[in-house]
Amino acid sequence: DLVRDLLVTHHRNFHKGRGLERAKMLLGTGLLTSEGEFHLRQRRLAQPAFHRQRVAAYGATMAAYAAARRDRWRSGATVDVHQEMMALTLAIAGKTLFDADVEHEAAEIGAALATTFQSFHFGFFLPFGELLERLPLPATLRFKKARARLDATIYRMIDERRRSGADRGDLLSMLLLAQDTEGDGGGMTDLQLRDEAMTIFLAGHETTANMLTWAWYLLSQHPDVEA
Repeated sequence: DLVRDLLVTHHRNFHKGRGLERAKMLLGTGLLTSEGEFHLRQRRLAQPAFHRQRVAAYGATMAAYAAARRDRWRSGATVDVHQEMMALTLAIAGKTLFDADVEHEAAEIGAALATTFQSFHFGFFLPFGELLERLPLPATLRFKKARARLDATIYRMIDERRRSGADRGDLLSMLLLAQDTEGDGGGMTDLQLRDEAMTIFLAGHETTANMLTWAWYLLSQHPDVEA
């Protein structure tokens, strides 16, 4: 009842906390960080990409990529499961959401992500974090360089799709073609596309990889289940 009260009945009375406010440094004003009417507009534009039938279709791609990753492993070899899961979820997110091959960029993107998270831990969430990010500190410079690396991938995909004009039926095509028929009737700017793409790209990548890594660990602790 309290969850419903917070998220549905009186949702307009609540705003996102400092952590998500600071996350705008990386994510911009995507669905995770935006508020109010703008959030509602963006959610309307993105929602068709997550229709039940579309999500079911993504399953075939997920299974194919998982099988391909498995086939690279050799019996008796040792692998870094977290790195493997990060590469796997990155490839799946790139293919299902943007119909793009980003697997060859997995190492660079993973390193950029790690740098951005370390920068947040460094002090961007402190009371004076806004001042720290304006200073040419090593952590700040590393963060900006890592964010630029992630932006390069996202903007490249947006640019390629705009130039081709192809509707591939994925999230990126839907966001490019979407018009807000219940609001201002307009579409998204490149910056809005970047923010939504970055948010969903990272949400479908890093957090999922962490969950899968822990699933492997739990299997290792329960050999009967593993068998």
